[in-house]
Amino acid sequence: MMQISVNGKSEEFDGDAEMPLLWFLRENSNLKGTKFGCGAGLCGACTVHVDGKATRSCITPMSAIEGAEITTIEALAEGGELHPVQQAWIEEDVAQCGYCQAGQIMAVAELLERIPHPTDAEIDANLTNICRCGTYYRLRKAVHRAAELSDRGIFS
Repeated sequence: MMQISVNGKSEEFDGDAEMPLLWFLRENSNLKGTKFGCGAGLCGACTVHVDGKATRSCITPMSAIEGAEITTIEALAEGGELHPVQQAWIEEDVAQCGYCQAGQIMAVAELLERIPHPTDAEIDANLTNICRCGTYYRLRKAVHRAAELSDRGIFS
């Protein structure tokens, strides 16, 4: 029996150690915000935070996360306040089809923890999630806007 924390809640798992974290989140924890995209860790639709690091959950086996703190899109906002990245996503109208957006937002939130004010080149180099709709220009604008909102203490 292994223990993990999902969005601040302790959960137990005693199934197949090679089961991807994605399926645990969607099926066992009933958290549907994390999406299945490619199943090979390439597209990033399944991005969550594992101990604060953006991680592709479709290729992360349960055996690799024992004792870890998992954060999904459902817990990114705190106390009813949107995270600066979520707020910026709305303000900049980033989403088109929306399928990849939860993973994109999780990747950007982690990026801003590491690089609070990334340049466009740093954004391009660090964000490898794929958007089939091609909203990368709006995404970059939203990253910069989220950095501004974070500076203003909208969320810390």
